[in-house]
Amino acid sequence: MTAPPPAPSSGPSTPRRRGRPPRAGRTAADVPAARDRILDAARETFAAHGYDKASVRAIARRAEVDPALVHHYFGTKEQVFEAAVAKAAAPVLAGPSVLAEGDPREIGERMTRLFFSVWENPASREPLLAIIRSVVTHQTAARIFRQFITKNLVSRVAQRLPAPDIETRIELAVAQLVGVAMLRYVLRAEPLASAEAEDLIRRLSPVVQFHLAGGPPPLPPEH
Repeated sequence: MTAPPPAPSSGPSTPRRRGRPPRAGRTAADVPAARDRILDAARETFAAHGYDKASVRAIARRAEVDPALVHHYFGTKEQVFEAAVAKAAAPVLAGPSVLAEGDPREIGERMTRLFFSVWENPASREPLLAIIRSVVTHQTAARIFRQFITKNLVSRVAQRLPAPDIETRIELAVAQLVGVAMLRYVLRAEPLASAEAEDLIRRLSPVVQFHLAGGPPPLPPEH
């Protein structure tokens, strides 16, 4: 009696990658999007629970990935938060190039318009609001945010505006704009919350110009 023929081969076996496999239902095509899913999940988790109560495991659960993948892409919770800040603040980082272009006497208006263009757009405002909620409630989150802004905005702008005490000037300008953003978009304080953006730009631009370039701020033109 002859032995049955061997089962057909399914082809050469694919070597397994190190690390934990993706969760069931995820395919290799999902892998490139995993990083973005993690960042979106991180922003949502930090907004919902605050920096202190958010965890890598909770972020992974919301992103539907293994916690090991979060560590693989970002490392610690601090590094995840920093990456989430970078993604949320990406539109603001156009500041240095915007300030370098055009008439130096209009730097204040260009910076103010850039700032409002980011905050007035829901697509860029919501990620920033989620980050700000953690920043105002936790010292570590505030430190990470402050270091990121100093490194990626203040220092880069300072290189393009060589003037005495320029870093202090830039921080004063940023503080002016961030203060308005907190009242208008976070606290929803009236009348700032309902004011026309163009009116606020008209009022704030001379003050920002004063901080950046010095000299007495000109009065905004009357309507």
